[in-house]
Amino acid sequence: MARVHLTSLGCPKNRVDAEHMLGMAESAGHQLVDSVDEADTLLVNTCAFINEAKEESIDAILSLAKIKVGSGGKKKLIVTGCLAQRYASELEKAIPEVDHFFGTSDYSLVASVLGDSLVKLGKKHKNLVSNELSYIEKFDLPRVNTSPSFSAYLRISEGCDNACAFCIIPKLRGKQRSRTIEDLVFEARRLAQKGVMELNLIGQDLTAYGFDLPGRPQLADLLTALAEVDGVKWLRQMYAYPRTFSDAYFKAFDRKNVLPYIDMPVQHGSENVLRLMRRGGSKGRLNSIIKSLRSNIKDLVLRTTVMVGFPGETEDDFKELCDFVVENQFDRLGVFQYSNEENTKAYDFVDQVKKSVKERRFHEIMAIQRGISAVKMRGLLGQEIEAVVEGQSDEHEYLIKGRLWSQAPDIDGLTYISSEKPVAVGDMVRVVITDSHDYDVSGEVIGSLP
Repeated sequence: MARVHLTSLGCPKNRVDAEHMLGMAESAGHQLVDSVDEADTLLVNTCAFINEAKEESIDAILSLAKIKVGSGGKKKLIVTGCLAQRYASELEKAIPEVDHFFGTSDYSLVASVLGDSLVKLGKKHKNLVSNELSYIEKFDLPRVNTSPSFSAYLRISEGCDNACAFCIIPKLRGKQRSRTIEDLVFEARRLAQKGVMELNLIGQDLTAYGFDLPGRPQLADLLTALAEVDGVKWLRQMYAYPRTFSDAYFKAFDRKNVLPYIDMPVQHGSENVLRLMRRGGSKGRLNSIIKSLRSNIKDLVLRTTVMVGFPGETEDDFKELCDFVVENQFDRLGVFQYSNEENTKAYDFVDQVKKSVKERRFHEIMAIQRGISAVKMRGLLGQEIEAVVEGQSDEHEYLIKGRLWSQAPDIDGLTYISSEKPVAVGDMVRVVITDSHDYDVSGEVIGSLP
C-alpha cells in the first residue's frame, strides 16, 4: 500500500476534487501522510485559471519533482487537475519526473494507480488525461473533508455553459453537469452526521443549477430540500451568476438556515466592457438584479468580484466601474487583474491594457472597497450576531478566531472573540461586536447557541 501526500492548489472546487482523491485512496487501504518525507507517492492537484495560478502550480510540481529525484526515484509523482487538463503533453516533455497526469474528469481513477501499480502500467500510460469532460461525482464517492470539522463545501454542479470572453473554465471543466437534488441531500446528510453544520454551496454557476436535468429543478428547490437536513445550520451560496431571480428563490430565504449571503460575480460596471466580456447583460440589468435581491432578502450580505484591465477598458470605463462599486456598496468585494489566457475569446483582442495600468486600477478599486468595508464593519458595533468558533487566534494570544454567519471561509474577514467561559472549535455562539477594522471585527461571547 502507498503512503500518499497530497498538495492541492486553486479554488474550493479543486479542493473538493482533492478531498475525493484522498477519500478514494484511504478507502483503497492507502495511508495519508502530512509530510512529503514520509510519502512514497506525491500527488499534486493543480490550478490553471490565470497566469499566477499556473506559475504556482508549475513551481509546486518542480519542487516535488526535485524531492522525487532526491529520493533516488523511489517516490512516485502524480499531477492532476486543471493544469494537467490544459498542458499535459507539454508538461510530459518538460518535466519527465512526473509518473502520471490526470485531468479534471479523471480524478476518480487516481486511487487505481497508486503504489506499485504505477510501475505495472508502464510509460505509455503516463498521460491519462481524458478530453471527454463529462464526469460528476455522486454522494457515495469517498471523501476526506479537509475543512474544519464543522464546515464543508458542497459542489452542486460541474462545468459551465457560459461563454465569457476571458474564461478558460468551460474548456477545462466542460459543459454544465448538475447533480440531482436527491444525490445532494444524501451527501448533505452524510456530512451532517459527521458534525458538519455549515455547507457552502459551490459550482461554476449556481444560478444555472438544474437547467440540464430532467424536469429542470431550480436552485430554489435545492435550497428548500437542503434546509430540511438535520444538523445543517448554515447554508451559504457561492458563485451565483447574475440572473433574474424568482419568487420561489426569495421564499427559500424564509428558512432560518438559508443564510442571506450571496456571492455574485458581476465582473464590471461599464456597459462597454460587459459587452466585450460577453457577459450577456448590462450595467442597468445588474443594478436591477442587485436592487431586487436587496428588496426581497432581509439583511442580505452581497459579495462580488470585479475585473480590471480587460482589453479595451478605457479610463472612462474604469471610472464607471469605480462609480458602480460606490453606488452599490457591496458588503464584500474581490478584484482580479485580467490575465490574457490562450484559447479564450479575449486572447487576441486588441487594446491590451498595460500591466502597470492594471496594477494601478487594482489598487484604486481596493482602496475604494476598503473604505466601504470599514464603514460597514463599524455599523456592526453593538450588534449581537451568530458566530462559529474556529480556534486559537494566530495573531492575538488571548483571543479566539471565528466567523460571523456573514463571513464565508477563506475569502472574507475574521471575528476575534473573547470569552469568559471555555469554547471549543465548532461551537456556535452569540457575540456582541465591540471593535471593528477594515475587514475584521472583534466581539465578546454573550451566550451559546443550540
